[in-house]
Amino acid sequence: MVVGCGAVATTFMTGVLMVRKGLAKPIGSMTQYDKIRVGQGKDKKYLHYGDIVPLAKLDDIVFGTWDCYPQNAYQAAVYAEVLKAKDIEPVRDELERIKPLKAAFDKNYAKRIDGDNVKQCATRWDMAQELKEDIRNFKKENGLSRVVVIWAASTEIYVPYDEKFHGTLDALENAMKANDREHVAPSMCYAYAALTEGCPFIMGAPNTTVDIPAMWELAEKTKMPIAGKDFKTGQTLVKSGFAPILKVRNLGLSGWFSTNILGNRDGLVLDEPANFHTKEVSKLSTLETILRKEDQPDLYGDIFHKVRINYYPPRNDNKEGWDNLDIFGWMGYPMQIKINFLCRDSILAAPLLLDLSLLSDLAARAGRYGIQRFLSFFLKSPMHDYTKGEEAVNNLFDQYVMLKNAIREMGGYEADELID
Repeated sequence: MVVGCGAVATTFMTGVLMVRKGLAKPIGSMTQYDKIRVGQGKDKKYLHYGDIVPLAKLDDIVFGTWDCYPQNAYQAAVYAEVLKAKDIEPVRDELERIKPLKAAFDKNYAKRIDGDNVKQCATRWDMAQELKEDIRNFKKENGLSRVVVIWAASTEIYVPYDEKFHGTLDALENAMKANDREHVAPSMCYAYAALTEGCPFIMGAPNTTVDIPAMWELAEKTKMPIAGKDFKTGQTLVKSGFAPILKVRNLGLSGWFSTNILGNRDGLVLDEPANFHTKEVSKLSTLETILRKEDQPDLYGDIFHKVRINYYPPRNDNKEGWDNLDIFGWMGYPMQIKINFLCRDSILAAPLLLDLSLLSDLAARAGRYGIQRFLSFFLKSPMHDYTKGEEAVNNLFDQYVMLKNAIREMGGYEADELID
């Protein structure tokens, strides 16, 4: 069940349906393409994930969605203008049957959106109860054994962590019942509903949702996996892969300036400063944990890191990211690196939704619950227990080791690579 039926969600759904018909390839999906080594020495072999662990098959997936706009998935896919007609029409009938349920929506959290397919709830608690009923009905109507809930909706305004409301499950539930709209975002209602209904929950935006102790407590209580936050698609993917080059080569960094232009609904929402701040916090966190000033003060002791996102409608879903790196080398002499990534936001995000859904479902069946750190590879601002001083792992290659080791362990092999 996907929260949001916009460009990302419909690209994901359409792609899976087309792949099932043999009319497209799931390019970019780790679960469908990647091979990893299991065993060592003469016993080693390289296998697809599905040959190591019991992943759900694409044929077994049934799609449901919530959205504040009532258009079905076919109408939404056409409106998004990400995919060409030839890649939508063959699965039109299936997409038309995917009709969004009324969304748990609060305009204060996304002021640029004006949908009317929304729930009318007296309190945040009531909102969560209605979402729970939606999940139960979806499961029953489709004869499903398991459900995964993944957020592919807009970025909400920034909700800072407040121990008084987010520190314990009791505190959060009391705030929901008191209809505390300031401290309980709509996304928290989705996460609460999913976890209490026995569904893994994945946060694909930078919202403060499951990265609070109250939700960790709930995930422990319900024995459900949680993951987040923010799909790692364009610029941050580049950053998490390129910053390690500077680190391993021991080159210094004076500044990293990042700017984006984006014209889809996500860009429209992020044009609101309060919503952009949520994204900014997520995007800024990447460098500091890879290029640590305390480890190498000569190289990374004074980095100026700036991130900007500009709403530019002519580009629609075709996002462009510009990065300027001011680096320095031998004897402190300055150099520059320029990166210009012309990408397609939903094309990069769609395989992440597939992988996160399949791997969260796998984790739940393997008895893994709480924060799924091995899914950091797919996420821009990986979850971690900041209350205990833990830092997120943002180095793409370290994240890949975590992912491979988790697959090995769930497949009955030893986790035989180390991050040190």
